[in-house]
Order: sequence, then C-alpha cells, then structure tokens
Amino acid sequence: MKLSDLLNNYLLRHVQTMLFSLGQLWRQPFASLMTITVIGIALALPAGLYVLLQNINKVSDQWDSASQITLFLQQDLNSKQTKNLTEKLQDWPEISLINYQSSEQSLAEFRQLSGLGSLLDSLPNNPLPAIIMITPAKKSLRADAIGSLLARLEELPQVEQAQLDMEWLQRLRSINKTIQRGITILGILLSLSVLLVIGNTIRLAILNRQSEIRVMKLVGATDRFVRRPFLYTGLWYGILGGLFAWSILLLTMGLISGPIHELVGQYDSDFSLQWFAIDMFMTLPTVGLSLGVLGAWLAVGRHIHSIEPN
Repeated sequence: MKLSDLLNNYLLRHVQTMLFSLGQLWRQPFASLMTITVIGIALALPAGLYVLLQNINKVSDQWDSASQITLFLQQDLNSKQTKNLTEKLQDWPEISLINYQSSEQSLAEFRQLSGLGSLLDSLPNNPLPAIIMITPAKKSLRADAIGSLLARLEELPQVEQAQLDMEWLQRLRSINKTIQRGITILGILLSLSVLLVIGNTIRLAILNRQSEIRVMKLVGATDRFVRRPFLYTGLWYGILGGLFAWSILLLTMGLISGPIHELVGQYDSDFSLQWFAIDMFMTLPTVGLSLGVLGAWLAVGRHIHSIEPN
C-alpha cells in the first residue's frame, strides 16, 4: 500500500472518530450543554475583564499628551536667569516641549478666569510667579520615569515648586497593573477549573463505557485507539465552550456599550468601546481546545490503563 493511501486512511479514521465524538455529545444534549456552559462561563469571565482593561488602557494612553509638569519659579528671578533655565531644560532628553509664562501673563490669565477685574489692581505687587509648563517625552511617561523627572526638577534652585498635573493618571496605571495581575491569576485558576470539569466529564464517560473498552481491548485494540474518541470529546467540549464564551462576551459588551457611550458623550469624547471580537473569536476556542484536549488526556491516561479485559 502506498504511503499516500496510508495517510488518507489515517486521516479518515480521525475524521470518523471526530464525528463519532460529536454525535456522542449530540445524543446527550442536556449533560453536554451543562458542561459547555460551565466551560464558557469560566473562559468568558477573564476574557471580559481583559477586554475592559484594554479599553481602560486605551483611554489612559489617549490622555498621555495631557500629562504636564508645572514649575513655579522663584519670585526674584530676572529675565536672564529665566532664559538660562529654559534653555537648560530644552536640552533634557526627558522633556518634549516647554512653554514659558511670565508672572504678568499669569496675572492676566487669572484676571480673565476669576472675573475680579479692577480688584486685582489694588494689590501692591503681583503675587503670581512665572511658570514653566513641561510636557514629558513619551519614554518619560512611565510612573517611575516621570517620578524621577519630577524629583530632578524640584531640586533646581530656580524652582519654588514642581507639580505633576496628571498624578491621578499614574495612580490609574498602577491600579491597571494590579488588575492585570489579578486577571492573570483569575485566568489561571479558571483554566484549572476547566481542566477539572473536562477531566471529570471524561472520567465519567470512561466509567460508563468500561464494558465497551474491555471488549475493544479483548479484540486487540490498543490504548491509543481507545483513547482517541475521548480526546476528541475533550476537543469538542473545549471548542464549543470557547464559542459559547465568545457569545457571552459579545452579549455582555452589547449590553454595556450603550451606557458607556452615553457616559462618554457627556464628556464630549470620541472614545469608542473596542470589542476585540475577531481576536476573541480566534483566542477563546483555541484556548478552550487546548484545555479540553489536555484535560481529556490527563483523565484518559489515568483510567484507560486500569481497564483490562478479564
């Protein structure tokens, strides 16, 4: 027999076993649906949290350009000292843009915003300092880098105070990192639960088919041949569970997208919720397939060897 014929015969046997395993699930719709539902929920929860976290990160990335450090200069600085300081800061690689505002400009801005008008003319002198507004370079927007830059600026003798205008954004990023690690841990724990669910389901299927397995081994079937349909059963559980998780994710995102867009509209933002539908459609069934085959393999490997013909 030719090699191509052997390969075709081998593939045909696998296709037959795959369809047979799918038929076994179809003949037990209630039990199969329960297992698929549990797998789907276990996969959908970390996937949904991941999608929400990615959207939060997208919002925070859009606000990077708004992160500024404001330097309040000493009152007694003259124009030459201020110019020297500005030129010095322009050479710092951590700084992308510098805007200088004199004390007179600060007072005029305060006059316009406060509406105090002529009341400010009664002041003996201008109490507002000159300021320098600094936009950090993109590489300096990390929490540790921007903190180091802020500390260096505060040490300058010409600076009275340095203030980071977007400290809350750095706190948000720290919270996001904590949430990301939590999602990773949750995903690992739920993946283990999927392995246990599939492993236990396959174990029960093996126990229900002990007599059939003994007969198969009695007529010469190998452990590999006996193992094959159970592995495909785990594969189908994983794929269908992943597709169910994807459906849950789309339904959930569809339900919350309306309120989110309404909230965003109140702030005149062009933010749009990213669903990652295509990425999740590829990822969730693939993860489910891997967990399903692994869980079935562990269960089959433990119980098939103990079943021998009398």
